[in-house]
Amino acid sequence: MTARTGAVIAISSHVMRGAVGNRAIVFALETLGLATWSVPTIVLPYHPGHGASTRLTFDDAGFARALAELGSSRWRGEISAVISGYIAGPRQAEAIAALVEGLKADNPGITYLCDPVSGDEKGLYVPEKTAAAIRDRLLPLADIATPNRFELSWLTGRPIDDNSAAVDAALALGPREVVVTSAHAFIRDGVAALYVDERQAVLAEHGRLENPPNGLGDLFSALYLAARLAALSPAEALEKSTASVYEVLARAIREGADELQLERNTSGFTAPFAKVGLRQLMHPARHRRRK
Repeated sequence: MTARTGAVIAISSHVMRGAVGNRAIVFALETLGLATWSVPTIVLPYHPGHGASTRLTFDDAGFARALAELGSSRWRGEISAVISGYIAGPRQAEAIAALVEGLKADNPGITYLCDPVSGDEKGLYVPEKTAAAIRDRLLPLADIATPNRFELSWLTGRPIDDNSAAVDAALALGPREVVVTSAHAFIRDGVAALYVDERQAVLAEHGRLENPPNGLGDLFSALYLAARLAALSPAEALEKSTASVYEVLARAIREGADELQLERNTSGFTAPFAKVGLRQLMHPARHRRRK
């Protein structure tokens, strides 16, 4: 993969206070030197986990027109990638799909990362129609997907009781690169991210830290995309992004912060000190070659 430095369109939620959604994505990408065009799907004063948080929404037709104008603007040739996270409804998925399809028609080399933000171990936290639109419209266009384990299970209709099942589900999901951001760790009390493509499965893991602030998935997706655009190999991108997120998380917990302190951790985006363990997992392609 050749390094690319063009603009990234970042599409996700925006909070007035905090480091979730596009606040995390845009900050990370711009800190790493990537011009970023920020598209909010919804605006809130802060993450709803902190309490009542009024949703400022966009009408679907206006959102679609704005994306169409952005995608047909005279600067469209600057775009090297699109990343999408939380969306506020199925019509937004249609508008994002139209944007990506138009950009890829002109430049097939554009990278689209879809973080299918839709739920966690407690279940879906978006309407089922929204989750289905992510599955049916966005993931088929994605080059990279970064679901958590629950999302991967829901999107593929498969139970994921171990990493072998996670590898199989990731291969069935569609995108050529899938990173499962809450895979099963081998170390005791560990947290893991699992990279899967048609040839390999690589696990990155570190110790678990309790009561993490929100925004880790958003930050990971942005850092992983930036690493791949910088031509790091998938394994290198996985290791570096996981280490960076762990370092940011550890500092936030150490300081008792209720949000990730991204502005105080920019050095960790480029050269994290945190160490994570990497291990190759059995992959169906390697199993077939042995027969």
